[in-house]
Amino acid sequence: MAETATPELLPGTIQETEDESKSDLEPGYLVVCWNDPVNYMEYVTHVFQKVFGWARKKAEFHMLQVHEQGKSILKRESMEKAEHYVHQLQRYSLHATMEREE
Repeated sequence: MAETATPELLPGTIQETEDESKSDLEPGYLVVCWNDPVNYMEYVTHVFQKVFGWARKKAEFHMLQVHEQGKSILKRESMEKAEHYVHQLQRYSLHATMEREE
């Protein structure tokens, strides 16, 4: 019968490396929705719920920000994800852009 080797655990120091957070490594991009005179507030709320999966209350908060302040920062994401969200919002005829966070 073959013997099974068991690894020996030697006392020593364990080096822990701190991983830099993703936000430290790459800049964030903001997904911004701008006010327009075309889309109804209820429609904008619906689109935010559909695209981001938000609860109605959060979607209404951002919709009101767009309506009253002219824009709302919806998300901070990597460049690829921000582009994805902007394209989705534009497919629903919303005026959305992305900006590099400084």
